[in-house]
Amino acid sequence: MNTMIDILCDPSWSPYVVGIGIGMLSWLTFLFSDHPLGISTAFAKTAGMIEKAVRGPKVAKKLYYKENKPGIDWEWMLVIGVFIGALVAALTSGTFQLKWVPSMWEATFGANIFARLTVAVIGGICVGFGARWGCGCTSGHGISGTMQLVLGSWLSAICFFIGGVGIAMLMYHVF
Repeated sequence: MNTMIDILCDPSWSPYVVGIGIGMLSWLTFLFSDHPLGISTAFAKTAGMIEKAVRGPKVAKKLYYKENKPGIDWEWMLVIGVFIGALVAALTSGTFQLKWVPSMWEATFGANIFARLTVAVIGGICVGFGARWGCGCTSGHGISGTMQLVLGSWLSAICFFIGGVGIAMLMYHVF
């Protein structure tokens, strides 16, 4: 039988264990903050902080920033925690690598770093707009919204999966 340390250092965890952990984190988030789990608002607040540094107090007059005041809060800390957690997991599992172009991308599209970065930036911008336009990100809708049985979140989660699988199949010529 594996020890807990061995399990934590495994490159792939059981999706059931991870699902239970995310569910428990969602419960704690509601308990302590009375707010659903999600991180896209942190990016919008970061944009507000940057805009506030450039434009000053004009930012406070915008309707969005009246409801979502720019600043560092628990969602912002969650973004940092996701990054640190992923780094620790990669280091402890021995899978950490610094690569500009992932192997699967290189096999399909070549090793052009500029093309990879261009697609990554465009994809990030699309995801950012989608999260703001859809009033939440994949974690907000897919985890918190479905947990609350919100119909729009269930539809969003279904579309995330259909869209993600479809685009991956198109990009990697699976069809």
